Amino acid sequence: MSEIIYKEESYTIFGLCMEVHNHLGHGFSEIVYKDALQHEFNLHGIPYEREKEYLVEYKGEILQHKFYADFVVFDKIILEIKCVRA
Repeated sequence: MSEIIYKEESYTIFGLCMEVHNHLGHGFSEIVYKDALQHEFNLHGIPYEREKEYLVEYKGEILQHKFYADFVVFDKIILEIKCVRA
């Protein structure tokens, strides 16, 4: 198994994700979990940007469509929120 690059920050983020999951459970859309996670980041003073826009370069060209990261946390970790129905 590979080493976690930003171990302390990753554990903090994971803990807050679990807090949201434990409180809300399953069944909501992604946007609800994003809002709850944003609340947790604010509550704990975690620096983040939401829906950060990135240009995508492919073989020397900037593609027409951009990438929007759900969150960029601690100015170095991209966090994408996904929900699945089981």
